Amino acid sequence: MSEFVWPVRVYYEDTDAGGVVFYANYLKFFERARTEMLRARGVSQQELLENKGLVFVVRRVHVEYRQSARLDDLLEISARPRLAGRARLVFEQEARRASDRNVLCRGEAEIVCVTADGFRPQPLPPCILEILPS
Repeated sequence: MSEFVWPVRVYYEDTDAGGVVFYANYLKFFERARTEMLRARGVSQQELLENKGLVFVVRRVHVEYRQSARLDDLLEISARPRLAGRARLVFEQEARRASDRNVLCRGEAEIVCVTADGFRPQPLPPCILEILPS
């Protein structure tokens, strides 16, 4: 599977008092890109919840901040998933400024498939396995 890229515009609400994107907002941008990647490949997280009682939770995140994004920047947020176990995916992600393609932030998120009622790990459903790179 090729890299999935989701465009994000930086709004005033995304910035801190210094006029740059607040560090925690990159995690929000990464989350949106992961969700939109699944949606673009026909996977509805709402349907997984309603029909199978499954949700995804973040187990671990590692983030490296390299440069600052600023108000009105157009960013490209990438998501590249890889299988990490029966119930786990690892997403490699980047935030790049669209105008110069500079990497502003790089991260890795480990996502676990769990039951919605008790948060017990469950094997990834076939609809997820089908969209992963071989």
